[in-house]
Amino acid sequence: MSEMNAILEPGMLVRNADQPDWGVGQVQSNIGGKLTVNFREEGKVVLDGARVILEIVHNQ
Repeated sequence: MSEMNAILEPGMLVRNADQPDWGVGQVQSNIGGKLTVNFREEGKVVLDGARVILEIVHNQ
């Protein structure tokens, strides 16, 4: 898992730069490198933290 993804905690707002149409998502869990994020436009998605780097959204 990338160092950036390692700091993600439930409640944090993130964006997947590879999928901008998903909108902003809220981290639901971060367990063993698997990130569950509820995106506004895509719904709940489980991501492999080793393959995807999420950007933290500030001031949303």
